[in-house]
Amino acid sequence: MSLLEKIKHKYALSDQGAKDMIKAIIAVTMSDIVLMFPVGILYLLASDILEGAIGSDRLPMYIGGTLAALLLIIITAYFQYNATFMSTYVESGVRRRTLAEKLRRLPLSFFGKKDLADLTNTIMGDCAWLETASSHFIPELIGAMISTTIVVLSLFCFDLRMTLAAVWVMPVAFFIVFASRPITKKLNEKATKYKVDCMDGIQEGLETLRDLKSYNATDTYMAGLNRKIKAVESHSVSSEFINAVFVCSAQMVLKLGIGVVALTGGILFSRGQISALTFFMYLLVVSRMYDPFQVALQNLSAVIATDVQCKRMDEILSHPEQSGREDMKHNGYDICFDHVGFSYEDGEQVLCDVSFTARQGEVTALIGSSGGGKTTVSRLAARFWDADRGKITVGGMDVSEIDPETLLSLYAIVFQDVTLFNNTIMENIRIGKKDATDEEVMAAARLAHCDEFIERLPRKWDCMIGENGSELSGGERQRISIARAFLKDAPIILMDEATASLDVDNESLIQEAISKLIENKTVMIIAHRMRTVDGVDKIIVLKDGIVAESGTPKELKDADGIYKHMVQLQIQSENWKY
Repeated sequence: MSLLEKIKHKYALSDQGAKDMIKAIIAVTMSDIVLMFPVGILYLLASDILEGAIGSDRLPMYIGGTLAALLLIIITAYFQYNATFMSTYVESGVRRRTLAEKLRRLPLSFFGKKDLADLTNTIMGDCAWLETASSHFIPELIGAMISTTIVVLSLFCFDLRMTLAAVWVMPVAFFIVFASRPITKKLNEKATKYKVDCMDGIQEGLETLRDLKSYNATDTYMAGLNRKIKAVESHSVSSEFINAVFVCSAQMVLKLGIGVVALTGGILFSRGQISALTFFMYLLVVSRMYDPFQVALQNLSAVIATDVQCKRMDEILSHPEQSGREDMKHNGYDICFDHVGFSYEDGEQVLCDVSFTARQGEVTALIGSSGGGKTTVSRLAARFWDADRGKITVGGMDVSEIDPETLLSLYAIVFQDVTLFNNTIMENIRIGKKDATDEEVMAAARLAHCDEFIERLPRKWDCMIGENGSELSGGERQRISIARAFLKDAPIILMDEATASLDVDNESLIQEAISKLIENKTVMIIAHRMRTVDGVDKIIVLKDGIVAESGTPKELKDADGIYKHMVQLQIQSENWKY
């Protein structure tokens, strides 16, 4: 692996970001070296004074040298600022966009292991921390180490004993901070966990505030949330203290170097083994050389702390994507499951051996008890996940070989849990077809009988519906979701409890509209209401991860099996009275 690739994976950077970091390190190194120029000028001036060679003829040289050093310091500082801060801000934006784009291409199995607070913390908190590390910590640390190494090698050319007296503290101080790495890593992992738990608690509290109030559970919940906030606070204090123990100890050792240089130089000077000028030069150099190294020790501790954030981001960036061909060659739109097996991340087997065909021009209903695999089947058909074994085809083409976004162009999906955006009704429906005209959106809405409640709203089609449609009822939100499917007009329609939130009258209207939509299309529906599936072409009964029964409603009723039993139970529940 090249140096560029190592930097990319180590700090979760793009190609350009890794190149910019190398430029930043070079800029910091040059800036630190240039800051030693005034020490050189002062050394030459002291040498001339001691030798009595200072005069008006040499004064312009020192003035010019001082101005040149000042100009070089300004120029290198300018390039350092641009190479560290400006490039970092650009890379920070690229990193967030890259993470968001990567998340868009990941399979849903990845999101089963992550909650929303965790991902939000990665994109916002971890990126912000790495932004600070890229602009302040990493370039300054590596630049200080390189420039200090160059200065130390130069000092060996003057006097070995004085140089050893000056530099022995550096590896010791560096080792003290570096030895804290395992402890710092564990502390940072715990800190991240506490922060995610806290964010999760705050988000959950906001989302469930209505339920908490209705059950008088606000105080109890807030007590638990306060404990999470206190955990973040107390852990942050203890982490800072432990970090300070290592860093301050290393800096104290570094300060000891000045005393050792003064003592060693005093002994050697008293014995006549070094000149006063050499003694003076070493005192100047170590006072200047220790300053960037002292900052480097703080930066080293901060860089060690970034390992957890970088690892979390690299986990996303390095995760395998779902990929495939963008060209589709299919013969019709039949969906065929051939001995399909599937299990989620926790290892629980959801589908064991599922085989059936949902034909174009027919409505295929998936029914069965909760947990039987109905929703899993519909999402495998759309390649939200990839099957563990077996084969799923659409029109004869293997869905696992097709790019997920390309494949989804064939599907219109109505989920059981409707997701709406804090936008107008018009734009929420237009999600189904981004280039649709207002007239097309309105026509789709009328098919889903949305116009009935839209016309009653204050701003009608331009009415803002709140976060996730909070201003609408469950049935109204469901109808908007169905309107999206009408607008997309895709050849395959998947409906997961599409009419679950509708009353009887609206359900009849929607089913009438759906009957117009599904002509010559492949339709797969999931339903628990038996009257919803009574008029379908084919029923697949799933139980314990297998196809327990399949056939037309009439065939299954005559078979006196699971389907007939479910129908009888639902009739009994509908006829039940208080």
